[in-house]
Amino acid sequence: MTSEADHGAAARAATTDMRVLRQDEWDTWYDALVRAFGGVPESLEERELYRALTPYDRCLGVWDGAVCVATAGAYDFRLTVPGGASTPVAGVTMVGVSATHRRRGILTSMMRRLLDDTRAEGRPLAVLTASEPDIYGRFGYAAATFGLHAEIDTSRVRLAVPDGADEVRLRYADPGAELMVCEAVYARTVPGRAGMLARRPGWERLGLLDPESERGGASPLQCVLAERDGEVTGYARFRVRPEWRHSGQNGRVLLQDLTAVDAPSQAALWRFLFGIDLTASLEVRGRPVDEGWRHLVSDVRRCELRVRDALYVRLVEVGAALEARTYQAPVDVVLDVGDAFCPWNSGRWRLSGDVKGAVCSRTTDEADLALSVRELGASYLGGVSLAALGAAGRVREIRRGALAEAALGFGTVTAPWLPHGF
Repeated sequence: MTSEADHGAAARAATTDMRVLRQDEWDTWYDALVRAFGGVPESLEERELYRALTPYDRCLGVWDGAVCVATAGAYDFRLTVPGGASTPVAGVTMVGVSATHRRRGILTSMMRRLLDDTRAEGRPLAVLTASEPDIYGRFGYAAATFGLHAEIDTSRVRLAVPDGADEVRLRYADPGAELMVCEAVYARTVPGRAGMLARRPGWERLGLLDPESERGGASPLQCVLAERDGEVTGYARFRVRPEWRHSGQNGRVLLQDLTAVDAPSQAALWRFLFGIDLTASLEVRGRPVDEGWRHLVSDVRRCELRVRDALYVRLVEVGAALEARTYQAPVDVVLDVGDAFCPWNSGRWRLSGDVKGAVCSRTTDEADLALSVRELGASYLGGVSLAALGAAGRVREIRRGALAEAALGFGTVTAPWLPHGF
């Protein structure tokens, strides 16, 4: 049964044509996306990078005659899941609908097509970063990782460092010339934290985007490498924004990226950033919420910590997704899953797993927990506790003790983290 409003939306949607993107349509398609995000053009450097990265066979355009009125696509990524496995996922991206074509079911149609394609391609998960968090919950996505922002008063906050940090050698390096050296460091860290993306060829260039028009008075991108025993063990990429007041220097360090394979190298890089001459503050964005520097500072209050949602996760195939990860404590639980948008997931699933692996299959056994696919997405990477969702009334415990058991199993030692957007 459909309402009159539904009939009207269907009739309006019928005037549009959704199809896979052709290469000769890219400029028009991308311009429509830019307009949907406010119409401010990005730099030529950024535009050309995203042109090169565009997965044409996985991108959709919706056309009203010759006008592109909506866009969406999905990158082919591999995502680290709890236990360290690298799992294929669809990285949903470039989603926009023209303001002239809202409330016609266009977004729903694109989300339907992308999830159906993801399932057909055998990917158990879809992920995205949300421009507006309340949009994607109705399609089964939930915030699963969070990023830490900080404004650190380095003129007043001291940083203690662990043993070994004094043995780390730091040196300035050309960001472009040492790009692949930095990528090798990054690749070493990917299996160690859920939520990280294994960068495919071309994605390493994302870290070098440095259009002068977007620096806001800051320096060109700078890079410092950390070395131990002749091996590069970390790097930091950053900019410096000079500022002078009557009282003296008040420059700001703007951290873009910092990666290290061990605690001494990481601490040495943070100490360097805290101590750059003629600066008084350090601005960081989207760092892991459990990163070690928080426990090395003398005054955490003067770091002005804030947390923001980052990666949203959607289980496309519940059984395959829950089998793809491991569980830090033994879990044997029957989940009654609700999934209105992907009904093939709805029903009862028995999950049995531990640190060695897991099996998840359909069952007719009585349920232990009842929840929607959104709660599974939120808790999937270990960044949101099932117990917290239960306290919020979003997970219903049927068998006493099942919620604590599952929450412990789904948890992770390190917080999941998305290193960059897409």
